[in-house]
Parts: sequence; structure tokens; C-alpha cells
Amino acid sequence: MPNPVRLIPGSGGVFEVRRGSEVLFSKKHSGRFPNPGELSSRV
Repeated sequence: MPNPVRLIPGSGGVFEVRRGSEVLFSKKHSGRFPNPGELSSRV
């Protein structure tokens, strides 16, 4: 798998899911947490 999903602790309530440098989901930009199944369809 060339770009594995990793959990990296953040601060300040930031929740982002990235693949490499690509942001797949950002709580900061969307104002919410992802819905069930939303991330699996993007990864």
C-alpha cells in the first residue's frame, strides 16, 4: 500500500484524514465529524 492511513494526534480540535498530502476530510473545513461510511468511500 503506497499511502497507508495513519493516526496522527493533533491539537486544538483538529480532525483531518489524509492520504499522503491529499486531505480526504477536514472537520475544520466542514464543521462536523464524518458520517458513518463517509471515510471508507474516500479511502
